[in-house]
Amino acid sequence: MRREPRITPTGPDDLASIVAMHHRCSSHTLWSRYHRAMAEPEAYLPALLARPGSAHLAARDATGRIVAVGHLMPDHSAVEAALLVEDSWQGQGLGTRLLRHLGRHALGGGWVRLYGLVLSGDERMNALLRHVPVAVHRSEEGGTVTAWVRVRDLAAGLPGHRRSRLLHAGHR
Repeated sequence: MRREPRITPTGPDDLASIVAMHHRCSSHTLWSRYHRAMAEPEAYLPALLARPGSAHLAARDATGRIVAVGHLMPDHSAVEAALLVEDSWQGQGLGTRLLRHLGRHALGGGWVRLYGLVLSGDERMNALLRHVPVAVHRSEEGGTVTAWVRVRDLAAGLPGHRRSRLLHAGHR
């Protein structure tokens, strides 16, 4: 049995490791995350990792290799959460763990609403959302579901909640 990955802050300094993880993901997994075909990860990840006010987490296996990433990206009074879990680590609760950590950062950052974009019919993401400890609101438009929660509701639903601060500057 594999040791549970540890979740750590990440950012532009880990670009090569995050790119390598993207290359280990199937096209289906990348489609589920980005909802479209993407150019080489080297082309878009630097801007994502350097986005002002954003926070980034990585899940690292026992060797230190990045096997999943989670991002919080500010959008006015809301913050978007996005996850990517390497295929061989899916279905083991890693995405749920990352989402909980992102929720704690959103709480500490003073955000009003946390949301994510999910493709209609994406069963893996729907399974993950069933593990969110508070009511998840949904609206669908054009094959994409916006799933969101009130960040203040997370305080009661997250085990061991304590106010945290964002990993990187900027919030609200």
